[in-house]
Amino acid sequence: MANSIRTCLWFRDGRGPEAAAFYCSLIPNSQVERVFRFDNGMGAASVTDFTLGGAPYQILDAGPHFTLTEAVSISVETPDQTETDRLWAALTADGGEESMCGWLKDRYGVSWQVFPKRLTELTMHSDNAVSAAAMAEMMKQKKIDIAAIEAAAKAAT
Repeated sequence: MANSIRTCLWFRDGRGPEAAAFYCSLIPNSQVERVFRFDNGMGAASVTDFTLGGAPYQILDAGPHFTLTEAVSISVETPDQTETDRLWAALTADGGEESMCGWLKDRYGVSWQVFPKRLTELTMHSDNAVSAAAMAEMMKQKKIDIAAIEAAAKAAT
């Protein structure tokens, strides 16, 4: 028997199905699979199963018992700066908040890391000087600007 493993995010405001649909609209290879609504004895609740970029997720929307924190985030490595910019703009719109080093919170309070693949290549470079310079430049940024990080890495060689 195959296991079904999903990351479950606890929502508290009744917007779980809405959030899942929004996320699926942004990421290719994504879909809402099912929404189950029920009364949990304290009011309306729901479970939304969805696939985001091929990875299974679930949103349990069941009241104010727990809150989302940065301790759990959705990490998206994009192919390029253009896709980073597109996702960043969509996720920070309508009440989202920018943070540091490619981190943000969306309008629902979910934390995301959004960064181009090139960032990983530069910050994990085999040349320690390149890696350190890329990391130092990244630490100054909110949304990742890969051109600035590449320039810093190049100056280190």
